Parts: sequence; structure tokens; C-alpha cells
Amino acid sequence: MLSQTVEYALRAVVHLAAEAPNGCTTQQLAKVTQVPAAYLAKVLQNLSREGIVSSQRGIGGGVSLAIEASELTILDVINAVDPIQRIKTCPLELGSHSPALCPLHRRVDNAIAQVETAFKSTTVAEILGESGQPKPLCDSQISKQRS
Repeated sequence: MLSQTVEYALRAVVHLAAEAPNGCTTQQLAKVTQVPAAYLAKVLQNLSREGIVSSQRGIGGGVSLAIEASELTILDVINAVDPIQRIKTCPLELGSHSPALCPLHRRVDNAIAQVETAFKSTTVAEILGESGQPKPLCDSQISKQRS
């Protein structure tokens, strides 16, 4: 249901939240998240455009989270890179299904709405704060170097 781009963006944001307030280079982030660096750079551009991450070039530069993890929802990240598409009209463009959706597409859209609500009510901080679970990206090289 979620694109590879969304998966990569979520990995990057979760790692940056875990490292906050420190940042890391795109190369470090690519290694930790196991995302190809060139693809990650494009994902980070989208996240930057939406104000989710900030970047600084040059020595000592890198990428960091621009929003507190407690204020950043999973839906914010998803919508920054590949927004969830709701079904508003009949995908088959059948006149008999207009303006209401048929029972099939209404139920599919209702399910999408529930997923959207779940993502909107979950912050990045909540994901990092869950106890009794493996930590996201816990085997990262950067985290090991800093411990």
C-alpha cells in the first residue's frame, strides 16, 4: 500500500529523530537506512521542501529534523513524499456511480480513511518511545559509534 519512497522517507525521519538534535550526512543516513544515496537525496529534497528536514552544506553540515518528533506525524511524512490518495469518484468513470461511490469503492475509501487516521494520530516520537519492542534501525553504525 505504501510506496518504496514512503518507506525510505520514514526510515530517514525515524533515524534523524533518534539522532536529534544532531544530524548526519546524506551518506551516513543512506548507510544506516539502507537506502541508495542518490534516491535518498531526492527523498530528502521533498522532505526539506515540506519543512520536515533541514540541510546545511559544507564542513559540519548535514541533514537534521526540522520539526520536533513529538509534533511530526507519520501522515506528515507520507504526504510530503507520496500522499495517500482517497477515492472521490468512480475509478471506472461510470455515470451510474456518480456522485456517490459504489459499495465496493466506498468501502475501499473507508479503509483508506482509517489508515490515514491511524497515521495522523501517530507521531515519530511515539514510534521511538515504544518499550518492549526492537528500536527502529537499532543496528545502525552511527548509533553504535555514538554509544
